[in-house]
Amino acid sequence: MGVLGYSGRDEELHLQIPGKEEPPVPLYGVVHVQDAPAGPWAAPVAEGPLSARLTLPGSKSLTNRELVLAALADGPSTIRRPLHSRDSALMIQGLRALGVGFDEVPGDGDFGPDLRVTPGELLGGTIDTGLAGTVMRFLPIVAALALGPSNVDGDPYARKRPMRTTVDALRGLGVEVEDDGRGTMPFTVHGTGGVRGGELAIDASASSQFVSGLLLAAPRFDEGLTLRHTGERLPSLPHIRMTIECLRARGVTVEEPEPGVWVVAPQPIRAVDVTIEPDLSNAGPFLGAALVAGGTVTIGGWPESTTQVGDDLLRILPMLGATVSREGDAVTVDGGAGVLGGSPVHAVDLDLSTGGELAPTIATLLAFADGPSAITGIGHLRGHETDRLAALASDIGRLGGEVVELDEGLEIRPRPLHGGAWEAYADHRMATSGALAGLVVPDVTVDDIATTAKTLPEFPELWARMLGREPAATRWETLAL
Repeated sequence: MGVLGYSGRDEELHLQIPGKEEPPVPLYGVVHVQDAPAGPWAAPVAEGPLSARLTLPGSKSLTNRELVLAALADGPSTIRRPLHSRDSALMIQGLRALGVGFDEVPGDGDFGPDLRVTPGELLGGTIDTGLAGTVMRFLPIVAALALGPSNVDGDPYARKRPMRTTVDALRGLGVEVEDDGRGTMPFTVHGTGGVRGGELAIDASASSQFVSGLLLAAPRFDEGLTLRHTGERLPSLPHIRMTIECLRARGVTVEEPEPGVWVVAPQPIRAVDVTIEPDLSNAGPFLGAALVAGGTVTIGGWPESTTQVGDDLLRILPMLGATVSREGDAVTVDGGAGVLGGSPVHAVDLDLSTGGELAPTIATLLAFADGPSAITGIGHLRGHETDRLAALASDIGRLGGEVVELDEGLEIRPRPLHGGAWEAYADHRMATSGALAGLVVPDVTVDDIATTAKTLPEFPELWARMLGREPAATRWETLAL
């Protein structure tokens, strides 16, 4: 991933993607600009037990679902406390290209303004997905509702991510898709202003986002949608539950007559104002830091009830040796002495099939465990921003650890770790995992900390604040939409 930058000449925040000849990607909206250092980022080492309290920006998964629903609703909606990051900016940019209106309105949070979303007549446009799975799996379905062709492409690695299910699903719904037989980006969706809908069977084994993308747009299909998953497994089921709850909050009825089958009748998507929860998966490295450095880390704004898989951290971290407590909307993880104080993480065997996005954080913590551990149910992570199984094995191995790739997971065999290069592979969760390892291993360098801008542009600043250090200079840039 490239680095966020600000051009005074054209007064536009942009993102230059290495390896792409196209002009820098404009990021419409408000984006938190971190003056990230050029070259490798030296992960700071904890000097002692932590005592930190933080608030995190909004959930990427919820923000991008609500952006799509607001764009397809029967009137304007306000999204309060949305995430402002590369993924959400690309979603806004793609919807805007299809004819949806966006306006900034004053918010009450610390992470930028709220968004007023005004549906418009959908017309074909150009969609840059970056590396965002939600953008590449959600927006082609929206583009099918538009009148005219929409060209869909993304970062170089995005062309390797599984997309055939989306392409085949659109064709199964009667939509023409031109992809030269690749089943990957780039491709063109030839929208005719509507989608027939009806019955559709797909294999969503590679990603639950294939299901969510179809369900989000299904109320706008002429015949609605009866969707059936045909694969043997379906990862990340909580994300489908999140999609269904977002739809129901807007008055959409979703029936589930049997496991793996969803029925949505044609119906309006009600315009409502929504408030986005903090991103609980992004809380993982911060809460995990208590186990590594020792001491406590508190995250404010934690919802009492949520569909986010990050909530599983409150169940998993005690298995690794932490104590978790809650007071109001504040969750505190106490790591005791921590690895830094001579208390290793507890070895465990975990099935993370419902919360695979937590795997990079958990695998890094288990590299400091008191025995071998295994994480299973995460084979689908090979098709995420990078092959996360290979990336974790490589990075931890480069520091002296041992990680064995399994068909559907990882076996982590702890060894004494030493400093070295940690590659982010343009993957935000790999970058934050390098920072986590570097808390107790001196001389760890992350090659591209700026890739955290995908879902958490404030990461370097928040990491420094957690450690009680003065963060680098940051600023907000507010741009006309």
